[in-house]
Amino acid sequence: MASNKIQFRSIHELKDQSLNAKLAQKEFQNEIPVDEFLGDAEKMNNSGTSRRDFLKLLGFSTAAVTLAACEAPVIKTIPYVVKPHDIIPGIPNYYASSYFDGFDFASVLVKTREGRPIKIEPNPTAGSLGKTNARAQASVLSLYDNDKLKQPKLNGADESFDKVDDYVIKGLNDAQAAGKKIVLLSHTLPSPTFKKLFGEFKAKYPSAELVTYEAYPHAAALDAAVEVFGQRALPVYDLSKSELVVSFRADFLADYNAGSLEISYAEARKPGATMLRHIQVESNMSLTGANADSRIRLKPSAVNKTLVEVYNGLNGGTNDKVAQEIVKELQAKGSKAVVFADGSKAAYVLAHLINQKLGSVAFTGKANMLKDFDGAKFNELVASMNANQVGVLITNNVNPISTSANGEAFKSAMSKVTCTVAVVDKKNEVFKASKAIIPVAHWLESWGDIAPETGSYSLMQPTIQKIYKSRQIEESLLVWINGKGSPANDFYTYLKASAASLLGGTSFNKALYNGFTAAAVGSSLSYAGGNAAQAISELNAFKASDLELQLYLNTAIGDGTQANNPWLQELPDPITRLSWDNYLTISPKDAERLKIENELNGRMQLDGSVVDLTVNGKELKNVPVFIQPGQAEGSLGLALGYGKKDSGKVAETGVNAYPLFDGSNTVLSNVSIKITGDKHEFAGMQLQNTLMGRYEIAKEATITEFLGDVNEWNKPLEMHTIGGALPIGKIDLWDSFDDTDGPHFNLSVDLNSCTGCGACVIACQAENNVPVVGKEEVRMSRDMYWLRIDRYYTSKLPKEFDTVKPDGKLSQQEAVDGGLDVPGMYSMLIEPSENPDVIFQPVMCQHCNHAPCETVCPVAATSHGKQGQNQMAYNRCIGTRYCANNCPYKVRRFNWFTYNLNDKFDFNQNNDLGRMVLNPDVVVRTRGVMEKCSMCIQMTQNVILEAKKEGRRVVDGEFQTACSKACSTGAMKFGDMNDVNSEVRALFGDKRKYTLLEEIGTKPNVFYHAKIRNRKENNV
Repeated sequence: MASNKIQFRSIHELKDQSLNAKLAQKEFQNEIPVDEFLGDAEKMNNSGTSRRDFLKLLGFSTAAVTLAACEAPVIKTIPYVVKPHDIIPGIPNYYASSYFDGFDFASVLVKTREGRPIKIEPNPTAGSLGKTNARAQASVLSLYDNDKLKQPKLNGADESFDKVDDYVIKGLNDAQAAGKKIVLLSHTLPSPTFKKLFGEFKAKYPSAELVTYEAYPHAAALDAAVEVFGQRALPVYDLSKSELVVSFRADFLADYNAGSLEISYAEARKPGATMLRHIQVESNMSLTGANADSRIRLKPSAVNKTLVEVYNGLNGGTNDKVAQEIVKELQAKGSKAVVFADGSKAAYVLAHLINQKLGSVAFTGKANMLKDFDGAKFNELVASMNANQVGVLITNNVNPISTSANGEAFKSAMSKVTCTVAVVDKKNEVFKASKAIIPVAHWLESWGDIAPETGSYSLMQPTIQKIYKSRQIEESLLVWINGKGSPANDFYTYLKASAASLLGGTSFNKALYNGFTAAAVGSSLSYAGGNAAQAISELNAFKASDLELQLYLNTAIGDGTQANNPWLQELPDPITRLSWDNYLTISPKDAERLKIENELNGRMQLDGSVVDLTVNGKELKNVPVFIQPGQAEGSLGLALGYGKKDSGKVAETGVNAYPLFDGSNTVLSNVSIKITGDKHEFAGMQLQNTLMGRYEIAKEATITEFLGDVNEWNKPLEMHTIGGALPIGKIDLWDSFDDTDGPHFNLSVDLNSCTGCGACVIACQAENNVPVVGKEEVRMSRDMYWLRIDRYYTSKLPKEFDTVKPDGKLSQQEAVDGGLDVPGMYSMLIEPSENPDVIFQPVMCQHCNHAPCETVCPVAATSHGKQGQNQMAYNRCIGTRYCANNCPYKVRRFNWFTYNLNDKFDFNQNNDLGRMVLNPDVVVRTRGVMEKCSMCIQMTQNVILEAKKEGRRVVDGEFQTACSKACSTGAMKFGDMNDVNSEVRALFGDKRKYTLLEEIGTKPNVFYHAKIRNRKENNV
């Protein structure tokens, strides 16, 4: 073997050499709770169940979402008397649209079945703007949120739109007559049509103003852009031609500059002589930092200092050793290098000026127009309300009371406004403080357009009628401009006329069909200024303290817009692998110093200390603490977006950190913590799926090794036989069978491209009706995910184990001699690495050609298909769990409960509205059966049938799984191995290719590509 790294999955695995063995023993320790399942025999014999109730228990209840104007779902099947011409039962329809919820944007395709949107797909027409993250994939479930407002209200009582409009129009006229301001407070709406419409609203009411508010406003980036580029717009970058990126705290693979650079990053990271090198300087272990080649841990004040020294080094000189090394690399790459920074306006300014000096080709000159927050205007609004100068306040789905550092001050000022109107989705603080309430329409129920960046134009169309009595802000503005009942109030007609001026010669219907088109919108950015001296002064003025806090956005929850979405709450954080929580992250050394503990209980469940956190005099009570390897000493991390009150039963999870956030600076000093003595129960997913103490699960090599002899770092495994050593693939106890007739599917997973974003996990959940089980069941190791992303930390091999050949590499003989091929393989590691490398590895059913699960099933519920899929017959499964015990990859899930129509699991599958998201092509599994990845057999069979109907062969690229389709970086590629021209067949021959646990001879149809790090091992 060739790796000089050892992977470990948690601190606890390092400290306790017997942990893996304990986990393996406890993984299936509980028996099926048959008493709950069968109940009392006498009651069973004496009870009666009607056919209607029986079907209801089976999840048969079908709501008429195609007649979605109904207030509540109809619990009966409704035949088509006159079938809609565009709906064929059993055949999906796809609509191009734009996902925009005030925080995220993506040009998407929406899959509908019988009038129900059930799945979000990327729109390939839109390129990088068509990528979907986990939140975009999950947004379809937010449409069916049962906690949404369902009815307009006036003074706390249900009312009609007619009465609400009377109240608002009177308020507008009164404010205009009194000379008071009319303010529309909204998240950024980068819609040319909305801006045109608001211009007409202002013409009707001259005192009207549009003020933008964001929970996470990118204010520092926007303020820096005004200074450097002269425009309030964020710059767009492209890393595809870059060879070096240096990031100071910037999480550019997540939510940096209102977008993500993961597509161009993955393109530039293809192993080769010009592979992009990534250096990350940060405090928290971020998603971007976890993907870095070299990660430098520094507390926030030290990150600021290093950024200043890098600027000085490029413009004269520096004595800082870390900065000197970075400057050398930047100067060597020149225009092929780029620097990113985050945390404050000054940090952004210096990064822009460094890129200007380098002449970085990553700077495209395009402007991102998805954010337009101006803190000065918002503060002016609060002052105007306090001075009784505002007659009407209309809030468009924003909640400054909860998400602003001065929320109570805003609430107090709002009480002084005569007419308050909230366009809102939940009964939150703004709802309570407003007199008129208009339920906001979901983006899947709305018409609109978005200009996300320079030269790009995207249309939004409804894919379902409004489920409840809701209305988008544009419809309301038309009513308030034209009066009730006016024929000019149709927003679709208004949008169509407005879009004509932007589409040029393209027809509206064609643009709507494509969803995305080029248009003359936005302007270009160019360097026009920037005060380096002032920026340096501001960064140096940041006061270092014993503990410093970095606020950040969680990959799943983001700014909290979709905090009531159970798919996102259960999605584990890619770094900590915890779900259903936010928490304070702390370094192991600081935790030891402050006597903060994380410990595993007898069930291998993680519990942690609870503290009261004080930042600049503001206190957050009862914040759980998680000990995070890679966290810089003297620093803490805390995610925003959690702890939302009155926003649904799921959204209240965690603590609300927004009161600590001033809207601009995400790094804070003057931090202290006080241990309460309580313990917090974490829901973790990293330790429950063991891989039996094997080594080389996640392979990696340096770029130097990659460019050298492949046998030095990825030599095929051999087995010694009487006739000598043979490749392990040539030795077989099984009879082979012919799989060349028809398609044979393989899935390629590239560890170099996988960023750990989790979009594939949510896509799989949506496509395959994977249930949400809740925090308690996750703690019991009973998550139901068909696809997980394992996170491995890697640590250097101690020199005393380098015995066979002193080359710094771990050979197979050294592993055996060191006892590393048993569950005690980590016994030599006493302390976890302070700054571990990270590898993300998606793991699903490997669809083994020689599957251990198939041979042990007593009822043949699992079998192998000719197309390579390991198949499950749910109605045959009797729940012995032999297959799960015999699976070395730990990818099978057992249904301990019926997760739908069960009050114990009060999530989307427990109400009629939430079940509308279910995919009718995939059965909803019941209690007592095993389930796992099917390689989306419903999708592959549909492609085969479509090609057969058209009398043609399937073209490479048509075969997809939910995960491969959702993967923005191309880490997952799916296809037919029997197609000699297929991409997956070419990837199978790549020198980075390997399979998991190849030595046990399962011959999986899933294969992996080793991770390549662009660094020398002594240059970490």
